[in-house]
Amino acid sequence: MSSMPRPLDILPTVVLTAMGLAGVALAAAAPPSTTSTSPQPPKKKIVFLAGPKDHGRPGNGRHEYEKDLRALAGFLETSPNLQGIETKVYVGKAPQDLAELQDAAAIVIESSSDRDAKETHPLFPQEPTTDRRTYDAETTAYLEQFDRLIKKGVGIAIFHYATWVEHWVARKYYLQWIGGLWISMGSTNPVADWAMTLKNGDHPILLGVRPWTYHDEVFCRYFLPADSRRTELLIGTPAQSTLGPQVAAWAYDRADGGRGFAMGGVDFHDNLRTVEDYRRFLLNGIVWAAGIEVPRGGVQSMTPAGAAR
Repeated sequence: MSSMPRPLDILPTVVLTAMGLAGVALAAAAPPSTTSTSPQPPKKKIVFLAGPKDHGRPGNGRHEYEKDLRALAGFLETSPNLQGIETKVYVGKAPQDLAELQDAAAIVIESSSDRDAKETHPLFPQEPTTDRRTYDAETTAYLEQFDRLIKKGVGIAIFHYATWVEHWVARKYYLQWIGGLWISMGSTNPVADWAMTLKNGDHPILLGVRPWTYHDEVFCRYFLPADSRRTELLIGTPAQSTLGPQVAAWAYDRADGGRGFAMGGVDFHDNLRTVEDYRRFLLNGIVWAAGIEVPRGGVQSMTPAGAAR
């Protein structure tokens, strides 16, 4: 005959069952758990204004404004040590509806000068088509609106041939935006093997950048009025010239809180692929102008082979 279970033998089962039911009831009564996620900061937008291919011989790998700026935009968007950057490239004239630029953290310009009626500057009418001292009412209003946009703290970077402007109004804006400019009859632009050395090496634009030598046309001997807000970054010395060392690039901390960046090189397109320190210098400068912290060691970029450099 089987023995009857004693009360103490069934107590654990009863207790465990009761506890289990209580747990289910509590779980059902508890509010659903929520996982807190930090909101992602808004992306920083960098706008590139490229002039058309309107200077130099086609197919010679020089003055490739659109190719240069699209390459730089791609390097920024795929950089392994940058996040939260989006880019937009315009070719030809800048958008006439400035609402398209309202959310820009920085605007980068590479183009021809305004000196030749057959060429194009994204912002300024070609100087020979004007009276050389004033613009028409529509252009004046547009540039005043653009200037107000810049003075809200938007960074601006200007490269190579675009650092040359002839019109007196354009010159006034350049001095306010970047603290200097290239001028005819005073500046120069040798094509040579250039040795680039660093000046003011503690500046964020020079993070991870080493001196380099490359073949380029470098606009230099700039008009640079005395201004404590300008920081010289590169001193270039051309090998095949008696010109001697020249300021080739600088940074500018504007009074409105925005930043300017200028580089006289950026002619031969292949240099962006083959000269790592030159490429990093330009990317650092764009990032700095946009008010973004330059990563320690400088901006890394994905080369065509897919390796970060």
